[in-house]
Amino acid sequence: MINTTLCYIRRGEEYLMLHRIKKENDLNHDKWIGIGGKFEDKESPEDCLLREAWEETGLTLTDYRYRGLVTFVSDRWPTEYMHLFTADGWTGTLKDCDEGVLEWVPRQRLLELPHWEGDAIFLDLIAREDTPFFSLKLRYEGETLAEAVLDGRHLKGAPEV
Repeated sequence: MINTTLCYIRRGEEYLMLHRIKKENDLNHDKWIGIGGKFEDKESPEDCLLREAWEETGLTLTDYRYRGLVTFVSDRWPTEYMHLFTADGWTGTLKDCDEGVLEWVPRQRLLELPHWEGDAIFLDLIAREDTPFFSLKLRYEGETLAEAVLDGRHLKGAPEV
């Protein structure tokens, strides 16, 4: 199991997205995702978020919110706990990223870009400011979403028990 952060930095109705095209053997290759990465030893979710934001974007986040925990289960990769954040404030200047290309994308265009199917679920949740902290389990078979469970309730896949 691995722990990661994933953050969607917002500027009005746009999100800063990373088109993952530069890193070799990347399970996110050619997908558009938020920024983030793997925890280092002794890091909290917030520590990891701030370090990854700086490393990937050159920005220092000043206003961010922990939105949910996404459990990513796959038949190809180890289970991943993605600590999901949004951010609305930062200082610094955007820099090039060695993992892909950063681009501000209008929110309404996000799902037109290559993405993981389950991303649509949490992108909808974080678009609503009144959404409480949530737990989302996404189970994939290959790159196909086989099951989605939000706060213990099945949205897709296996029948409810």
